[in-house]
Amino acid sequence: MKIIVVGASGTLGGPLVDLSSVTDGEFAAGLRAKLLGQVALARRALHYLRDNGSITLTAGTFAAPVPGGSLGALVNAGLEGFVRNAAAELPRGLRINVVSPGWIRETLVQMGADGRAGTPATEVASHYLACVNGEYTGHAITV
Repeated sequence: MKIIVVGASGTLGGPLVDLSSVTDGEFAAGLRAKLLGQVALARRALHYLRDNGSITLTAGTFAAPVPGGSLGALVNAGLEGFVRNAAAELPRGLRINVVSPGWIRETLVQMGADGRAGTPATEVASHYLACVNGEYTGHAITV
């Protein structure tokens, strides 16, 4: 049986924060939850995954710079950098990748927005499956 770990906490919406007014505590809380939480998941998974197991984390992407998006951009870039480097350190053939989706079409529709700007959930899911079932490691897949 193939054992995998997929972390989707990067999909939880964090607040857009104004760099000039965000507190150190608010910024640190965002880093702990969205960045360090997934790093901790990956570190713990090392002890439970069988040889050749797979870890796939979730970052995100902005189509363009967004006012208040600096924390999200930092988290996304941090996860991508972590995955690229951690791949070289993993033992026993373990693999790690990160999927960075933008807005999901169905989420936009559910929010009452124009869904045409989003990516269909099935397309995003296909990238997670490619990470889990593929052979590559250290990749950041932008959807």
